[in-house]
Order: sequence, then C-alpha cells, then structure tokens
Amino acid sequence: MKISCVILTMGNRIAELDRAVESALTQTDGDIEVVIVGNGADVPQLTVQPLPGSAATIKTVRLEHNAGIPEGRNRGVQECSGDIVLFLDDDGWYANSKVAAHVRERFTHEPDLAVISFRVMDPEGGSVQRRHVPRLRAGDPERSSPVTTFLGGACAIRKSAFLQVGGLPERFFYAHEETDLAWRLLGEGYRIEYDAETVMYHPLVLPSRHSDFYRLNARNRVWLARRNLPWPLAMLYLLNWVVLTLVRERSMPAIKAWFRGFFEGLREPAGERRPMAWRTAWRMLRLGRPPIV
Repeated sequence: MKISCVILTMGNRIAELDRAVESALTQTDGDIEVVIVGNGADVPQLTVQPLPGSAATIKTVRLEHNAGIPEGRNRGVQECSGDIVLFLDDDGWYANSKVAAHVRERFTHEPDLAVISFRVMDPEGGSVQRRHVPRLRAGDPERSSPVTTFLGGACAIRKSAFLQVGGLPERFFYAHEETDLAWRLLGEGYRIEYDAETVMYHPLVLPSRHSDFYRLNARNRVWLARRNLPWPLAMLYLLNWVVLTLVRERSMPAIKAWFRGFFEGLREPAGERRPMAWRTAWRMLRLGRPPIV
C-alpha cells in the first residue's frame, strides 16, 4: 500500500517544517509521497530531499488564502496518490523510522480499520498531554485501544474511507473536524484505533493560544451535534457541554467567547445533516465514549 503524508504550513516554521519532512522521507521502506500545502502562504524552500535511490517524492501546493485546517487537509488528500494518508503538523515529527512500516502492516491486514491515532509525546520531557489520548479515561498513554475520535495532526487514514464519508467538514475551519469525520466513519462500520506504538513528537503547547479557540470550539460543537446526532442526543450533548464549560472555565472573557460561538453555531448553517443510527451511538457507548460528552 502506498503512503502519502500531508503537511499544512503557514510558511513561518521553516526549520520545523524541514524536520517534519525529513522524518517522513527517512521512514524505513516508506517511499512516502510528501504533499506540503501552503495554507495562504508560499511553501518555504526546503533543505531536505528524498534519499538517493528512494522512490519518495515531495509535492507542494499553495492555497490563495488561509482556508482553515479541514479544507487545507482535504486539498492535500486530493493531491495524494497513496492508499494511506498521514496527517502531520509542520512542527511535529515522527519519533522513529518504523512508523510507516507499522501503519502499512496494520492497514493491509485490517480492512475495517479507517484511522490510526498516534501517541503524541513532548520531546523535552517525554510526557503526554491528557487531551492527546482520545478517550474519556486516558489512563496509561502507552495502552492502545479502540476510540471514537482521533488527533488530526498525528494520524494515518485509509484514503478510500476518508473519501467515502466526504472528508473533513470544511466550514469548521478549526476544532472538532476530526470528530465529525470519526463519527461518520463509525457510522459506516469502520474502526478507529489509538495505537501507542506509533509515536510523534510535538512541542508542549495549549490550544487556547489561538485567539478564536473558545468561539470556534463552541460553534463547532453545535455544528457537530446538528450534523451528526439524533435530536435527543444532540440536546443532551450540547447541554452537557454548557454545564462542563461553566464548571471548568474560570475566565469570564473565555466564557463569553464560548457562548458567543455557541449561539453562532445555532444560527449559522451547519452543513449537511446525516444523523447517525442509534446502533452507532450504542457502539460508541460500548467503546467508552457515548455521543453525549
């Protein structure tokens, strides 16, 4: 199975992008096709190149404006020829050269496997942020398990499954686009796995550093529910997140921004509605994360 790797960049992390590309090109028996998408920016000149004798390639695409993460990744997938697509953040890199071989082995022998979510580690301390383990009971990050969502910048996806459900929801721009895709994949009978053997390094950063984090987080939760959940579950899901936000957040500006996004999500079009079957919700409950939280 051929492997492609899509990397989004804003063109402002030149050294980091070099490192990310190098970690993809040097995968053992990888011959990876690297597709770099300049999201409203020119792709910087790289210092790394495919190894001599390797069939690995580098392709660059420039979007005219910052189209957001889901549209940028969708465009990258359109440019890929691989059966498997790796999504890699431009400031991340693979911990070893065996990731591609491991991923290929799993996808080859597990036809119902749609996504592998990688273990993300801090290169400084080796720690794992709880949010990087995509299950409610994060527990031991070195324990692999089936999950109901995945990390968008640290994963491998079966391209045919990705295209079957329509890819990432481009209106989301940022936040929860992976969960939207994951729920639709689960509805088609695919599996999603958190695989602790596949390790990616990423600097320790907080998502709240983005100025629109709270607004987009809330807006997209509403869109996620409106697009994918039967109405009784959608109401429970949104009610739960209102309560959780009020309990967790201590910053009044953050709470105001969150509720501004929440009501924006109720007012604005969410895109195509395809509510999951109740059997899919039951399956998610058995996997440990029902679609109400």
